[in-house]
Amino acid sequence: MALSVAVQMDPIGRIDISGDTTFALMLEGEARGHQLFYYEPWQLSMQGGEVFTRLRPVTVKDEEGAHYRLGEEERRRLEEFDVVLMRQDPPFDMAYISATHLLERIHPKTLVVNDPAHVRNAPEKLFVTEFSDLMPQTLIARDIAAIRDFRAEHRDIILKPLYGNGGAAVFRIGEGDENLSALIELFETTFREPFVVQRYLPEVRQGDKRIILVDGEPAGAINRVPALGDARSNMHVGGRAEAAELNARDLEICARIGPALKERGFILVGIDVIGDVMTEINVTSPTGIRELKRFSDIDAAAMVWDAIEARRAG
Repeated sequence: MALSVAVQMDPIGRIDISGDTTFALMLEGEARGHQLFYYEPWQLSMQGGEVFTRLRPVTVKDEEGAHYRLGEEERRRLEEFDVVLMRQDPPFDMAYISATHLLERIHPKTLVVNDPAHVRNAPEKLFVTEFSDLMPQTLIARDIAAIRDFRAEHRDIILKPLYGNGGAAVFRIGEGDENLSALIELFETTFREPFVVQRYLPEVRQGDKRIILVDGEPAGAINRVPALGDARSNMHVGGRAEAAELNARDLEICARIGPALKERGFILVGIDVIGDVMTEINVTSPTGIRELKRFSDIDAAAMVWDAIEARRAG
């Protein structure tokens, strides 16, 4: 089954192909005979109730410095395609939300992965609170008194923006740290939304496990270990990836959230687990597929395409 696939992503010339999940999906899609087209979110438009984009045919190759080739640009209606991969990275801002509104106009006639309406309604740090018993103690607030009370109770905390990504602006405030007031003032100036405050999990020194789920089922996991002197495990900020196995607690968490993921049409999801608790459910642009294959030989990209093809055939 050859599919026409439009890939909505960040500038393809700037990606790090060694760790880019979108690139892994493109490699697998092309290997299956699907025809790929590339565009960036700013190229979306709507006219007369129809969604258009300017896009270019693209072929990919797993070769650093020569990983893509583009054809001639053309303007087309997105509903002409079988599949749209919505793969631009956050921030989850109004530009991101606007893109989901436009793509919602063509889904499910054109299969958008992941479902844009449910992506819009499931920001990573809010969706996870539907499973609060699986999480560390968490406060979502802008109220300074509430934040101070939470810090007094838990002593060692993490403060981060509600719609942040990639480990940016994630701060650990330990017991006795006198920077909390100044940090809240900085957050109030920078962010209009509430903040996320969580109990610090010392288990993060052993790693933050990224578990990949495909169509609600666990595919595998990698572990991300923070750099020395950093509380953040994100690979964007120096975290080190290593092999990981799914343990009984991981499988319990996946079994709990799997039905909710399937119900919302989330084909590719990445969850973060530290110790025995889940901190985020990533549905906007989950990463980790290339590292998963590198360390375990599990081909989650193939699983994603199996799920996409099954839905198109159905």
